[in-house]
Amino acid sequence: MALWMRSISTALPFVLAATAWSQQSKPAGKAPIVQPGAPGKRGKTISPAAAAGTAKRTPFEADVVFMQGMIHHHAQAVEMVDLLRTRGESTALRAFGERITISQADEIQYMKDWLTERGKPVAPGHEHMNHAGMAAMPLMPGMLTPEQMAALAKAKGAEFDRLFLTGMIQHHTGALVMVEDLFGTPGAGQDAALYDFATDIDNTQRAEINIMRGMLKEK
Repeated sequence: MALWMRSISTALPFVLAATAWSQQSKPAGKAPIVQPGAPGKRGKTISPAAAAGTAKRTPFEADVVFMQGMIHHHAQAVEMVDLLRTRGESTALRAFGERITISQADEIQYMKDWLTERGKPVAPGHEHMNHAGMAAMPLMPGMLTPEQMAALAKAKGAEFDRLFLTGMIQHHTGALVMVEDLFGTPGAGQDAALYDFATDIDNTQRAEINIMRGMLKEK
């Protein structure tokens, strides 16, 4: 074997060992931590210290108010579907209503759990309870007035279906306003679980509004 080949053969293990040691000795790069922005807005990169502070902080007041209000909001949608079961005419609409009540009942439980885990009441003003055992609360955006609910309860057949669709479109639109108000409040909506939940409500209810508008055109 030529002298230069023996030299390379002898030196190669040392070169490989030095390369491996150099790679191991370099600190592993850390992935950036991105704090989500509001729907349609870019997130921003934050430091690990800032992320830790965000994770440990108590719920922002606007977050708590949003969850409490959305429980109240969803409860009326479930009540509307209860009427649909016995007074509606369209089979397709009744099936659609069942999907609404199943998803919103699940979301009500999720919101109650979120509040309870953070030591917050599921509704403000427990000292003022109504006959149904629910804390008295003002109407949230889009919720039907007592007069609208009374008209819905009296209607039947095709007229009920029309009132239900127009009422639920109004109701869902109000939920979008609530999400927009949440993300428009400085400091609110930064809880990761709440952010995902509110964004999902926005996406789902926009899609359902489009479906209901299509059903209404067929009436």
